[in-house]
Amino acid sequence: MTIDECKIIELPKISDPRGNLTFIEGDRNIPFAIRRAYWIYDVPGGEIRGGHSYRTLQEIIIAVSGSFDVVVDDGNNKRVFSLNRSYYGLYVPSMIWRDLENFSTNSLCLILASDIYSEADYVRDYGKFRAMKGQV
Repeated sequence: MTIDECKIIELPKISDPRGNLTFIEGDRNIPFAIRRAYWIYDVPGGEIRGGHSYRTLQEIIIAVSGSFDVVVDDGNNKRVFSLNRSYYGLYVPSMIWRDLENFSTNSLCLILASDIYSEADYVRDYGKFRAMKGQV
């Protein structure tokens, strides 16, 4: 996997004078069935979340409220995606290192995952990640 496979997915947006509505359907407007959802919030200024990769898990990362940056890294190249719209999700495939940073005050990050939590799926050491990618 390379960072070229990371992409912004525009989610359906139904506009209405009473307020907008966006929905997500696994295997329909995102490329996998949703097995887990979790959110990150109340991130203190200057803190970085993530700092890992997954062996098999895929994710969609959404800024439901506020903004933050997602730095994706395939071991050779890095790219920064700035998320600040609740109808855009960032698709991150397996074996891509990710860091979430620059959280605005009161931001809310929703993550939709292709599998349930498994500590064995995490790669938390960047050197080991690069070795697994064949980039020692």
